[in-house]
Amino acid sequence: MLTDRVMFDFFKKRLDSHPPDAKTLRVALLRFLKESLQQVEGGEGRHIKGLQLFVACSGIRQHLYEAALYQQEPGRFQAEVQKIADDFALELPTTWVMETTFVDDLPPEALKSPTLDVALFIRTRTASVHTLTKGYIRVLSGEAEQETYTLTASDGPVTIGRERKAQGENGFVRINAIAFPANSPQEGNRYISRQHAHIEWDNGLGRFMLFADEGGVPPRNKVKIKSAGADTSIKLYSTHIGHPLREADQIVLGESAVLEFSYIGKPD
Repeated sequence: MLTDRVMFDFFKKRLDSHPPDAKTLRVALLRFLKESLQQVEGGEGRHIKGLQLFVACSGIRQHLYEAALYQQEPGRFQAEVQKIADDFALELPTTWVMETTFVDDLPPEALKSPTLDVALFIRTRTASVHTLTKGYIRVLSGEAEQETYTLTASDGPVTIGRERKAQGENGFVRINAIAFPANSPQEGNRYISRQHAHIEWDNGLGRFMLFADEGGVPPRNKVKIKSAGADTSIKLYSTHIGHPLREADQIVLGESAVLEFSYIGKPD
């Protein structure tokens, strides 16, 4: 059996030019997940709600990862992760979920593997106390029906998109709470999807979360967040992983429509 050191060197030096077989790659993936889980909550997994594994590769390497992850057998790879969690007493809750997403670039907020083409996002239900249960949205660029919006913890999902009423591909009509009229002369409105994003309160985290919807993830339009003082923006790749909103975060929808979020008070 290969030692951890040999495995590390093998993947670090030779993954690009000599891809391993699917079984060896699966072992490395499971090791990466095990080590990542052991670092969360001091190795106590009961606070974990879900795992999102991002894979950034193409061609023959993507087919190799698909085989290693049992993409044709839903649930099988998650079962192997569960077995490892049981072996190491990580105590994952019975309701935890796992998803795999193939992307062009690994999300910067996810935990990257030093040897594989993957990154892991772990969503937890860590309890926290937060007294700011209101949020405020100001439209900086683009034209919405209002210039400012007030959000409360009891609102449920606050949907964002083009037009007040938008019919999705499933035939259902969605009512956008923050609506950008399609007939606006503002250029930014053109690149907003009918079902672009939504904001909702997370009681466990004690803050508002921004989620991309079907029209706001690649290869369609975009949802990006630029935080105050940050040099780069964060792009949302999944409809299931939200971004915790912080004071003065700017939310970019499509190409140039921009919203500003605040907890402090209603914008002027």
